[in-house]
Amino acid sequence: MAYIGTPPSNAFTSLLKQDFSTSATTGYTLDHAVNNANDIALFINFVRQEPTAGYAASGTTLTLTSATASSDDMYCVYLGQALQTVNPPNASVGLSQLTATGTKDATTFLRGDNTFASAGGANTPNFSVTLASNQTIPTGTWTKLSFATEFFDSDNAFASNKFTVASGKSGKYFFGYTTRITNLDDGENVSIKLYKNGSAADVERSMGSNFSSATNAGTNVSGFYMINTSVNDYYEVYVYHGEGADQTAEAAASVFFGYKIIE
Repeated sequence: MAYIGTPPSNAFTSLLKQDFSTSATTGYTLDHAVNNANDIALFINFVRQEPTAGYAASGTTLTLTSATASSDDMYCVYLGQALQTVNPPNASVGLSQLTATGTKDATTFLRGDNTFASAGGANTPNFSVTLASNQTIPTGTWTKLSFATEFFDSDNAFASNKFTVASGKSGKYFFGYTTRITNLDDGENVSIKLYKNGSAADVERSMGSNFSSATNAGTNVSGFYMINTSVNDYYEVYVYHGEGADQTAEAAASVFFGYKIIE
């Protein structure tokens, strides 16, 4: 037979059950109204009682032929009261009915043993660090910034002024880094760069540069880089200026941060 409108969803049906707190009485209240005793199956101490002979039921009133004791176990099943839903009842579906990504078990269903799950559903490892104090930067040479103060470091992977990719944590990472160099002359250049494994060779495009806009002016410089990493790769930040004399990298304006990208 054809339907007008949206076809009805397939439904799961389960009979409702009610447990009673027993006492020395013959009268109980049902959770759902019934027409008569045949609408429920009543069990006392796991023995089914005969409708009308062992009990009567009408509306929400249940009347027993003999009183129960407080130690009795009593429950009923509503034969005429079914619960229908498009969702299966609780605890009615097992792993054999499921298809999940990764390894299926009681704790990983719909999470699986994949990159997102192993990362805890977050961009970890992640870190953010700054200079412990202002740092002197010599002129005309690339100098490593000594990031010694951590804002946070999710996997304890940042140490000795560098971030190291730990076992099981390789993949694509995003890094950001910035500092401020004081007292540069008008038009003087300052640059910042990410180093990989002690060298800038593999990360040449990571450099950011800026020019001082006035004599003896502080100048900010920043860089951002995304790279595919391997285990034990380590990353540091270097800065350069050609002012002609030592200058200062300001701790209050210096940050190095990074995080693993969820794939």
